[in-house]
Amino acid sequence: MDLKLMLERTVRQHGRRTAIVMGDHRLSYAELDAQTHRIAGGLHRLGVKKGDRVAMALSNSPEFVATYFGIARAGAISIPVDTRYKPDEVSSIFDSCQPRFLVAEAPFLETLRPAMGRLESIEQVVGLGISGGDVLSYEEAFAAPIPGIDISLDPDDIATISYTSGPTTRPRGSTFTHRSLCAEAAISSDGFRQTERDILMLFALPLYHMFGLAAALLGSINKGSAIVMVPGTGISISSLMSAIEREKGTMLLGVPYIYALAVKMARREGVKNDLGSLRLCASGGAPLLVDTARQFKEHYGLSLLDIYGLTEAVSQVTCAPFGSNGKPGASGKALPGWGLRIVDDDDNELPPGRDGEIVVRGPSMCGYYNNPQDTARVIRNGWLHTGDIGRLDEDGYLYITGRKKRMIILKGQNVYPYDVEDVLRAHPGIADAEVTGAPDVLRGEIVTATIRLKPGVQISEQEIRQFCLERMADFKLPKQMTFVPSAAGENAAEKAPAKKV
Repeated sequence: MDLKLMLERTVRQHGRRTAIVMGDHRLSYAELDAQTHRIAGGLHRLGVKKGDRVAMALSNSPEFVATYFGIARAGAISIPVDTRYKPDEVSSIFDSCQPRFLVAEAPFLETLRPAMGRLESIEQVVGLGISGGDVLSYEEAFAAPIPGIDISLDPDDIATISYTSGPTTRPRGSTFTHRSLCAEAAISSDGFRQTERDILMLFALPLYHMFGLAAALLGSINKGSAIVMVPGTGISISSLMSAIEREKGTMLLGVPYIYALAVKMARREGVKNDLGSLRLCASGGAPLLVDTARQFKEHYGLSLLDIYGLTEAVSQVTCAPFGSNGKPGASGKALPGWGLRIVDDDDNELPPGRDGEIVVRGPSMCGYYNNPQDTARVIRNGWLHTGDIGRLDEDGYLYITGRKKRMIILKGQNVYPYDVEDVLRAHPGIADAEVTGAPDVLRGEIVTATIRLKPGVQISEQEIRQFCLERMADFKLPKQMTFVPSAAGENAAEKAPAKKV
């Protein structure tokens, strides 16, 4: 199975059914399929060949879905990029994967414009909502299909390269074949008992994130479900609740931060919307607090399924058995198609109840793009070493207890401390910096930085914030900064206590 065949199968079975809803705009599966043909034709006219890499920086929208499948239909490899990335981050990723083409929305391109000269691999930019100069308008580029184009795909062709939160200096792109993406879509949707009658609510879960792409989008298309995209850049839980009531949503996938905000709103305002249509709410991307799950059940009458997965494993590895609410604090059991073990430092399997590294085997990535050393480090003897620490109980339920790898999870987004440290150390007034995560009830963790200034230097926190925001996505910005004495003694900034920013 490949992505093109998966969509075509769904179109044959459910062509008239609604595929995408966004505001007042509704797109059927047949209409989505026609758009993918136009995009594949437009890419062909631009010179895209099988195996070419096409970067896409698009927010959740019908255009994202059509572009993603259009790239697949053209035989090319899609590289979904976080629309919040700054030029340094984009440049680093593009240096890694060398895309020839970029399809992006206007705000992203405006931010990127000063650095376009550094993106040497890019031959053509297609802009959604922007054109002029070297940018070809999205509407013009994808105006019509080219009859007779039928690119032959192999299930083992690379379909997507996904960068895990884009470290600016050490990017690692997980490569996924058509086979692995389609297999995960089937595994995930089967685990959720998803059908064509389901209406999945997509809110604050970006499609450039593998949880959104594989579990939400591809899982829904695999089953012919409708996807309701709740628009807006801000986090408005009330808009989500209104959309669930209006569209009769049956499924909600989200990160723990969204459910924590829902609990906070319910405590403050009560539950004002009829959510009786919801049959499943799943939380992934970060550890779910037992208290959040308990309070969500108290206020909304709905159990939260805590699932476990990671980008390198496509998306989802575990889920509670259907019809079961699972066990408090557990992230479910391995889904059919996935193997899961707990091992020690010598890769010896540990018995139930013992903490060790979580390793998984299934339709995971085939490796990091052009990075055989890191690939060999994480894939050993057919098992993907996740860098997460956990244990299994006697019934096979997984409990996440820590991390072996140095990483912060903030609202479901992975933040690598060395990524932020590299940016901070690039400031001419900073001698050294150490970045860690601190627990936070709503966000899971926040980024904190301990900064040592060079002797005699005085820098305000605002200056450091601005310096960072010019070089990395805003979610990586340290929320707390602590200044420690330099070798020459303390200055005014160093004497200041840590502050939230």
